[in-house]
Amino acid sequence: MSDLTLSAAATPPQIRARRGLMRVVFYVTIIFMCLMLVLPVIAFFINAFAFRWFYPQFVPNEWSLQAWERLRLIPRAGDRSIEGFISLWATVPDVVGALGISLFIGALVTGISIIIGLPAARALGLYRFRGKRIVEFMIITPTIVPPIAFSLGLNINFIRWDLALEAAGFPLDLSGSIIGVSIVHLVPVMPYVVLTLSGVFANYNPDFESQARTLGAGPVRIFWDVTLPAILPGLFVAALFAFLVSWSQYLLTFLIGQGRVITLPMLLFAAAGSGNNAVIAALSLIFIAPAILILLVASRFLSGESSAAGGFGRL
Repeated sequence: MSDLTLSAAATPPQIRARRGLMRVVFYVTIIFMCLMLVLPVIAFFINAFAFRWFYPQFVPNEWSLQAWERLRLIPRAGDRSIEGFISLWATVPDVVGALGISLFIGALVTGISIIIGLPAARALGLYRFRGKRIVEFMIITPTIVPPIAFSLGLNINFIRWDLALEAAGFPLDLSGSIIGVSIVHLVPVMPYVVLTLSGVFANYNPDFESQARTLGAGPVRIFWDVTLPAILPGLFVAALFAFLVSWSQYLLTFLIGQGRVITLPMLLFAAAGSGNNAVIAALSLIFIAPAILILLVASRFLSGESSAAGGFGRL
């Protein structure tokens, strides 16, 4: 009897020690992940303002804005006044133009993908039908197939369609245009949008719509007052994925845009071959800034229990 008492008394300290060890491992892992995310950004900041940083210097001995001057975002020394900034930015530097095109394409692709993906995701999330797994596999196929495979095929089709439309008197220029680049960006974007929203609708109860319909609400009123508030967090997450995937596309933009559609990834990859670390770091900061800003704004939708996370297991 005394042995049982001793073993029972020894159990709580062992449990507390195990929990303490797990807590230490958890916090060490979180700190490690944070460092892996933050350290590259810190390195970009240092390189973007460094001047003549040679080995074995731990930090640069000299600092400069020459990278930002080369990107024509800051006037040269002696001309840094309000008038200097206005005259410089009035010429629309390449970085500003590429930033505007990237934002426009990202917003356009996000809107189109949500419009297309919402009804498809509702069908996949709410209904069970024969061949559903095949449909889901076909939806995720673009994430498996190498991008160069379907982009070359689409480029050939775009050229043929452009020639046919031009012969018919309706020139469109899908190849080498923002419209064509936006269409091809939908290919890698749609799987993320449809699967995310499918998880939302798998956790959605359509009986609320039936009750609203019974009370006399029309389709538009039901969607606006019942469906949209319920799926809004997941819709926001899907839009976030869509924008970030489109924002980071380089190969598809390069092949379909044919060098006429210049986005930030195009400038970044072109600068990577120059060997100027300061310019590369400055462009990298500009490239990741919108993504970080969007993640900060959307953080409350990406944490905790939400309709976007609750339904994936029921697909």
